[in-house]
Amino acid sequence: MGASPWLTKGPITPLSHPMPAAALRALLARSIDYAGLFPPADLALEPALRNHAQYVRTPEAWMLGAFILPIAKFEEAFSDLSQFSVEHPLRVSALGSKTASASEFAEALGTAQKAIAQCNGRHKPVASITQLEMPLPAEMRANVFDSIAAFSQGSQLATFWEAPAASAEETIALLAQNNTSRGAAVAGFKLRTGGVIFSAFPSSTEIAQVLVAAAAKHRVPIKFTAGLHHPVRQFHPSVQTRMHGFLNVLGAGVLAAEHDWDVSQTAAMLQDERAESFSFDDQSFRWREWVISTPKIKVRRTLVTSLGSCSFDEPREDLHALGLM
Repeated sequence: MGASPWLTKGPITPLSHPMPAAALRALLARSIDYAGLFPPADLALEPALRNHAQYVRTPEAWMLGAFILPIAKFEEAFSDLSQFSVEHPLRVSALGSKTASASEFAEALGTAQKAIAQCNGRHKPVASITQLEMPLPAEMRANVFDSIAAFSQGSQLATFWEAPAASAEETIALLAQNNTSRGAAVAGFKLRTGGVIFSAFPSSTEIAQVLVAAAAKHRVPIKFTAGLHHPVRQFHPSVQTRMHGFLNVLGAGVLAAEHDWDVSQTAAMLQDERAESFSFDDQSFRWREWVISTPKIKVRRTLVTSLGSCSFDEPREDLHALGLM
């Protein structure tokens, strides 16, 4: 596949603008984990880190979350941190390897634990690993959750475990059971919401089912990855399908959690392509007739945490174009 027409490779020039509404800041604070190493950007490590070092110095840095970094690239990435500082640190979301079996998963998780402890011991406060995200193996036996619980014991690290949309509800229920019975740090769920081909995009109903299960029913934190470049759902010719909007997804998550929405109501918001349906002021966020206050957004964002995006430019540019920034 050639270069994507929706992708901007380098940082944009910071724009002069008034402070965004408090409700928008609450919904999007540290919401975008920069995934410049991954398609369709597919940048090499050096330019991706250079981009991130510039992003942490922009007026919109409040939106920026972690830099998504495979554990296999730790040594290369942490060999030179001169672009970062205590005032502008590198926060990393460690990406664990994909495994096929429970035993492979346990081994990879042990490797991740050692690498994370070593990096945090050497490089704080200039750089630190703040979370781990990792695919679950297809072989979902009980000892997979034994491994997760062992990893989480005594850890302050946020963790997100990825599974396909088809098995998401079952996985979320198991994570919730694990969270309440193990006495370990809360484990979250990771959902893939797109890619570079149309078949990689789950339907609005599939995403709604996952959001309701995680945020409204089981109170399991959830993060998203891929396909969420634009604020509002829209058709994009590069993938010949509708790309989900990050205001739709994050907004539906906090509203579903706040108002105990069902799947149908949640899917209706995810399908909305009208930017005028979304409004923000300092007191609240409103989608159509549904409202959530700014303080409540902050509470619900502990459940609806972030999204991985290979571009930090497009989300900002689109928000500017909508007059929200």
